[in-house]
Amino acid sequence: MRTTVTLDPDVEQRLRETALRTRRPFKRVLNDALRRALDTVEPVDAGRFEVKSRHMGLRAGLDPAGFNRLADDLEAEAFLENTRKLQEASR
Repeated sequence: MRTTVTLDPDVEQRLRETALRTRRPFKRVLNDALRRALDTVEPVDAGRFEVKSRHMGLRAGLDPAGFNRLADDLEAEAFLENTRKLQEASR
């Protein structure tokens, strides 16, 4: 697979020196170095993710998702009102 990467100058220099010293193509030296580095990466044990709930102070029967719909409706109404005003001003 062909891709473009930006190497820091010191990394490029080390790769080129290794390619010259080992008489291997730059591409092969780069791929081998990446494979070795990735093989040594150990997975991070972040532990169990836990969500801590807290009371939102909403009355029973109120759907928080409804607030997003209400905000969308209000935004759409404001857009239509602004559009109407602009059309009237351009006449």
